[in-house]
Amino acid sequence: MTKTHPMRLENRKQKVIPLPSFLLRVGRYGSFSILLIVISLGIGEIGYHTLGHLNWVDSFHMSCMILTGMGPVANMTSDAAKLFSSFYALYSGVAFLSITAVFFAPFIHRLLHILQVDDN
Repeated sequence: MTKTHPMRLENRKQKVIPLPSFLLRVGRYGSFSILLIVISLGIGEIGYHTLGHLNWVDSFHMSCMILTGMGPVANMTSDAAKLFSSFYALYSGVAFLSITAVFFAPFIHRLLHILQVDDN
């Protein structure tokens, strides 16, 4: 049996990793997903606070709503704020889908791996 690198997924000729190793992998991917969410929210908060002149709580609220695809909750009045809000919304659409894919990757890989493993 060949050992895989902790961050590398096993190929179909290798056995399914044990549950403790899988849970460690889920923790790593989950932690990375949370880091991406925090960075994305930080970008939105700073942008809405500086360009949209919203207070920190409203900036956080607006960032959360945009990042999850719910839509804006405050009107942007300046051109700079409108441009930031537009680009942040475009970024958020891609970021949300990417973060979701990163989070679910270990589960999907394990399921597909279980379905393909030959019991020799």
